[in-house]
Amino acid sequence: MATSPSTALTGAAPDAPDRAAAAATAAQARARVDVRELTDIPALRSAVLLFADIWNTDRPPLNTDVLRALTHAGNYVVGAFDGDELLGASVAFLGLRDRPTLHSHISGVHAGAQGRSIGFALKLHQRAWAACRGIESVTWTFDPLVRRNAYFNLVKLGARATEYLTDFYGDMTDGINAGQHSDRLHLTWPLLAPHVVDLLDGRPGRRTAEPDVAHAEPRLVQGPDGGPEPHPTDAEAQLCWIPPDIEAVRREDPSRAAQWRLALRTALTGALAEGYEIRTCTRSGHYLLTRRNPS
Repeated sequence: MATSPSTALTGAAPDAPDRAAAAATAAQARARVDVRELTDIPALRSAVLLFADIWNTDRPPLNTDVLRALTHAGNYVVGAFDGDELLGASVAFLGLRDRPTLHSHISGVHAGAQGRSIGFALKLHQRAWAACRGIESVTWTFDPLVRRNAYFNLVKLGARATEYLTDFYGDMTDGINAGQHSDRLHLTWPLLAPHVVDLLDGRPGRRTAEPDVAHAEPRLVQGPDGGPEPHPTDAEAQLCWIPPDIEAVRREDPSRAAQWRLALRTALTGALAEGYEIRTCTRSGHYLLTRRNPS
């Protein structure tokens, strides 16, 4: 992967960027792809078409001229290739909201290439790319109702949920998001934090241990009719359940999907306001909430 001269990262071992790069290279080998930066117009146009296909829309989330400007300004625009075939792409740009970060705006993998861990390879490339430039964290948002993404982000990558954003993008018209509120969880990924290094640079691909939820009480569960059922609680540890396939619910019962959106929004925003944090996600599809440690 292309790099620029490393910049010191606060508290990181001197070889940390090199170890991140090695983990990224190994992830690409397992996924059988080559992740590389996109700079020329044909490659950028291919990424635009890929995003349009993934999001099932005639109006791509980004267009070629924006990608051209981003990459020319030194931002992150990459593709995952199997030979000459583009199977995935990711776009990120510098963020200065609190401190310098790389904000990952959009990433996607072609439906026909799912199951090869290409998304994982893209994220590890993104991590290495940022680390070798002295950037200590990557941020992004995702739909908190999509269980597989919650598990991927919080467990496999070790990102931390920092904020619930209500209807963040407003009305969206693509084939995935149309007709629903665009609520998002904002994540921060501390690239070289000990728990992330252990996950990604120590024994990559290992099975992560399930959190202890024996004493956690339910805050949101599935009711007898399949809809959400809130359970008010002030327990130190709490669980919020999310459907295994919210996309299917949206197709088959949009009103039920809207109920889940409102119920999860109420549960998570309420918990955050009460001093809880979203600790992780279990394999059974529960967000684990715990009281935030006083700072």
